[in-house]
Amino acid sequence: MDTDTPAAERAAGLVKRMTLEEKCAQLASLWRGVDADAGDMAPHQSEQTGGVNGDEAMSHGLGQLTRPFGSAPVEPAKGAARLAGLQRQIKGSNRFGIAALVHEECLTGFMAHGSTIFPTALAWGATFDPDLIRAVARRIGETMRGVGVHQGLAPVLDVVADSRWGRTEETIGEDPYLIGTVGGAYAAGLQEGGVLATLKHFAGYSASHAARNFGPVYMGPRQIAETYLTPFEMAVRIGRARSVMPSYAANDGVPSHANHRQLTGILREEWGFEGTVVADYFGVNFLNSLHGVAADRSTAASLSLSAGVDVELPNVDCYGSPLLEAVRSGAVEEDVVDRAAERVLTQKIELGLLDELPEPPTEVDFDPPEARALAAECARRSIVLLANDGTLPLQSPKRLAVVGPVAGDQAVMLGCYAFPNHHGRTDAEAPGPDSRYPHVDLGVEVPTLVERLAADLPGAEIEHVAGGTVLDAEDVDIEAAVHAAARAELAVVAVGDRPGMFGRGTTGEGCDAPSHALPGRQAELLAAVIATGTPTVVVVISGRPYALGDAAAGAAAIVQAFLPGEEGAVAISEVLTGAAEPEGRLPVGVPARADSPPATYLGPQLTRRSEVSTVDPTPLFHFGHGLSYTSFEWGEPQLRSGAEVAPDGVVKVAVRVRNTGSRAGVEVVQLYLHDPVASTVRPVQRLVGFAKLRLGAGETAEAHFAMPVDLAALIGVDGEWIVEAGALELRLARSADDIVGSLEVEVTEPRRIEFGTRRLETEATVG
Repeated sequence: MDTDTPAAERAAGLVKRMTLEEKCAQLASLWRGVDADAGDMAPHQSEQTGGVNGDEAMSHGLGQLTRPFGSAPVEPAKGAARLAGLQRQIKGSNRFGIAALVHEECLTGFMAHGSTIFPTALAWGATFDPDLIRAVARRIGETMRGVGVHQGLAPVLDVVADSRWGRTEETIGEDPYLIGTVGGAYAAGLQEGGVLATLKHFAGYSASHAARNFGPVYMGPRQIAETYLTPFEMAVRIGRARSVMPSYAANDGVPSHANHRQLTGILREEWGFEGTVVADYFGVNFLNSLHGVAADRSTAASLSLSAGVDVELPNVDCYGSPLLEAVRSGAVEEDVVDRAAERVLTQKIELGLLDELPEPPTEVDFDPPEARALAAECARRSIVLLANDGTLPLQSPKRLAVVGPVAGDQAVMLGCYAFPNHHGRTDAEAPGPDSRYPHVDLGVEVPTLVERLAADLPGAEIEHVAGGTVLDAEDVDIEAAVHAAARAELAVVAVGDRPGMFGRGTTGEGCDAPSHALPGRQAELLAAVIATGTPTVVVVISGRPYALGDAAAGAAAIVQAFLPGEEGAVAISEVLTGAAEPEGRLPVGVPARADSPPATYLGPQLTRRSEVSTVDPTPLFHFGHGLSYTSFEWGEPQLRSGAEVAPDGVVKVAVRVRNTGSRAGVEVVQLYLHDPVASTVRPVQRLVGFAKLRLGAGETAEAHFAMPVDLAALIGVDGEWIVEAGALELRLARSADDIVGSLEVEVTEPRRIEFGTRRLETEATVG
């Protein structure tokens, strides 16, 4: 109990004094809300609770409390007081006075009723702005820690392989470098706010077969290391994330929750990770009930703990009596339990959970003005202008038709892990039984797009016609929208998603899509409005990119918003009216057709259009694409280091950019690496750096990049990381498809890289 002793020493001393039951208790969790019982969040979960009641679970102490705020609506100050009381009960139930570590979801902000709802992670990626995302995460962490929460289950670092996957909205995009920089910044910011960041889902979850949630993953160790593990390594080694969550999936037949090579060999031994690994909800039990690699709960506990999963979430189940049985039978050594308990207790000591806990606050504002302002700024910077014939920004239209099923929808602004959508919709889209709390409001003010346009265009006569719902429409609904558009000077058509969970929506966890077609009859609606001849601005508010078909060619402008949060309508309206400059860039490509095959820009030559296949995967809009209301002129890229570089050296390049338009604007300079000849097949190009330039009319700035040659490393034919000798090409670009210029350098000799020492980040500066 000596607070002057280092945390690891205190933890080791505690473990020596604990019984087996007390140690196992620190590896278990209890799902208990501060206002109501938790209930089931997903299919199959009611069978996975182990039948342990709360008093029994806490009889020897408790490792974690699961989502006390995120499971039911609760008034913030009352919730904090009740959580403090529950912690006193837990501390009093064990000999050492150890409190529980409290975790909550925070994918779009603290997932509590009434808390600020920020844009989704896909919108974070669209900002190309790690510093902003770090500030967002810091604010979220401060809010959570202020009411007694210690761990947040975010960020998601899965690399999009097929955007039909329902959880695409939770990802940062399709590029590992973008994900690593933005996700690492989120992890660092959350921890600066006092809350442990949890990286998920480790690893390869998003590459599931046919883009189906929980689907098996089939890929070799080279692809998983170079693409899917890289963002995690960046967030562990640069962002210093303190927790990791394994994936539900099995890769090449090995479930992540039983993957010793990943959880111990790579994560701890190669990268030096010293935090805790926490199970995804019911993931330990799934080794038995879904994957069939464990005959019973006891075997599942043994496999998972031995692989490196320290804590079972969300309830006492396999790490309760089944784990005790496994230890007593000799299936798992007690020192494996000790190892996990020491990791858990070290973090608890660092968080002050063996000390006197602070008094709960008596006044709490979960959605203060400064948080809303930050949510608005994040949303504003994430809006992507995909196409524009000059119609935008809007020039004070007199008669405006605002049509489409999401134009008047609040919940479309919010991700599936925002409290209202996570627990079920409360509007006409999903009344009654689809909502766990049908009589509870959204908890925060969420304006709709039509409301904001009416406020921002006070001189316009606006006619609003939904044209059906996201999921369906009658002919008469579409006809009404067409008539409104025909009468108008300009039409704004808002199409997109209904976010939800496990079949309650068109995007979100468990809401995978069979194609890239807009849900319901929205494509018909869009085509019919454009056919009127009225200039049409298309606004897509969605959790994944959608193919717009022929409408993409007929639209006057297209704007993409990735579930932009409670202030999303404000941000979209500001971009449409010109009050804000569009500065978002696509973190995922937009498919050309609804039946376009799964493809990302990050592939070798044979993944692109070719004469050996009749299927064309070329996207309509490529990764990194985004337009502005001004114009930019780029100079010739400059090589600021020698044409030859050592394998442990740094390549320095620069490019000058001038705003040649009459408005201020933002240009995102993107640096791609092309390796023309290598010992293994390489992507045609991959992002290795980016810089945002904010330029007033007529202003000039220079983007500088210092890229360590380590970023050209690959997994060689012998399975080791290596920088190979030979030519490299660095491409300066506006997007993956818009290369402005390139520079060549020669790596003088090969170099092997020790695991965990690879330099992972390009230094980007603006001068």
